Amino acid sequence: MSIQEEIVKVCHLVYQNKFVAAYDGNISARTENNSIIITRSGICKGDVTINDLVEIDLDGNKISGDGKISTENKLHLFIYRKRKNAKAVVHCHPVFATALGLVENKYLENYFPEVLLTLGKIPICEYATPSTEEVTNSIADFVESSNALILKNHGAVTIGNSLMDAYYKMEKLEHTAKTILLAKALGEPRKLSDNDIDKLLSIAESTYGIKANSKNIL
Repeated sequence: MSIQEEIVKVCHLVYQNKFVAAYDGNISARTENNSIIITRSGICKGDVTINDLVEIDLDGNKISGDGKISTENKLHLFIYRKRKNAKAVVHCHPVFATALGLVENKYLENYFPEVLLTLGKIPICEYATPSTEEVTNSIADFVESSNALILKNHGAVTIGNSLMDAYYKMEKLEHTAKTILLAKALGEPRKLSDNDIDKLLSIAESTYGIKANSKNIL
């Protein structure tokens, strides 16, 4: 399957799973030539075809494609520049993760070992006006130490070593957020201990390449 076909597949998956609505979100992937293929602006992800993809360089200049470059390209390009190993970025507006981004501060509390191992700590990045340099500034302190980021009053971003990896991380993030919200409705969820968190982050760094010892990890 080509990169273009994979992007189309992921677009359809995020729409089918209601991680986006209407024209929300954007999906991108890095090519072997270090260019970026990204969904064009103003297209429902459930309707995306290969013709709706645009190829750009790391400076945001169009290489090929007929559509308008997504205004969120700055977010994607910043991640690719900061994470040389990043192969794909998924930006969506999943309901539960976005809801937590409306009420939580700094980081999600840590309840699940598998989340720390695969996503790292999940920061709640300060609100920034979409499509502006403010967005890249808001994620700058976290992009190298987490594979999933929640954007206050906006949505969420996941980073992967492949398109499906980035998609599955978005799925994991949304499942986690939903479970946390349900648990809070029932009572006070039990958090992992600081000792457990330290051990898990150490494993995450050695196994998954998450920079768990970064100064940005609390």
